[in-house]
Amino acid sequence: MNTLTDPSAASHHEANSSAAKHGNAVLAFDVGGTDMKSGIVVGDVNSGAIEVLDVRRHPTPLDGARSGESVCARIVELTQEYRAAYPQLVIDAVGVTVPGIVDEEAGIGVFSANLGWKDFPFTATLTQALGLPVGFGHDVSMAGEAEFRLGAAVGKKDVLILVIGTGIAGAVLCDGHRVAGGGYAGEIGHALVPGPEGAPVILESLGSAGAVARRYTQATGSVVSGARDVVALAAEGDAAAVAVWKDAIDALAFSISQCVSILGTETVVLGGGLSMAGPALFEPLAARVDELLTFHRRPEYVHAALGENAGLIGSALKARSLAGGA
Repeated sequence: MNTLTDPSAASHHEANSSAAKHGNAVLAFDVGGTDMKSGIVVGDVNSGAIEVLDVRRHPTPLDGARSGESVCARIVELTQEYRAAYPQLVIDAVGVTVPGIVDEEAGIGVFSANLGWKDFPFTATLTQALGLPVGFGHDVSMAGEAEFRLGAAVGKKDVLILVIGTGIAGAVLCDGHRVAGGGYAGEIGHALVPGPEGAPVILESLGSAGAVARRYTQATGSVVSGARDVVALAAEGDAAAVAVWKDAIDALAFSISQCVSILGTETVVLGGGLSMAGPALFEPLAARVDELLTFHRRPEYVHAALGENAGLIGSALKARSLAGGA
């Protein structure tokens, strides 16, 4: 059970009641390039009975090369606010996910081009400031972990999670374990695929929602509000839209078929804005992957189940494991 509530007196009571019912709680933070989300998470991760309470959004405090310090300072402030709002609730641990290259074991944000830090010690900084165990990880990797353990890929062992939005991010699980690669695994959006002109290009330059809209505008001079408009135009027979959408499908199918061939991927979880295209994405994608494969097993395609809070839930899972709940 994944329940979201607003920061109100009613949710304060619900959080305290849920904590009493399920045991102690963790605080989860999901840091993004524009905003950061926070919430209280209670429940039994083993049974999947997770409740996410008092979810809040805050602008990410960007400060160039000092963004790591600014983000940590804001997390400390928010932790104090949650403690004050829920005096009867015992917070066992804090979970934090961030974008970029992440060294989970060392607790370091290795590099983030968008947020500005390099080799910033998140875990050490927050552990010292909060006096609590701090679980730290990559945002999409932790979202993938959440889908694997509590969402669309429960019971599967070899999974590819693709989040297709303005760009493309991924998480890979093999034999029931997430592949970390020292923080570099899962960067499928930057994997090379055959381009329309023959030269290799990165996947997200063709297959992302941002690329679909941008390439249609470049081809026609007509501005669209997003990839969904292009998908609709393709369904109506617009030649430029058909070509752009076919290029996106081909690029995505190439990367998926590579994962199936190399890693034995059995389940593909599709999330992000482009996944909302539904059958217009799922059906031609499955057909094209089928054409590219030979003797391999064909993967199952499922829609991400945890929505925009997958990263927050993944952050909580990381924290809960430190608190002895996983």
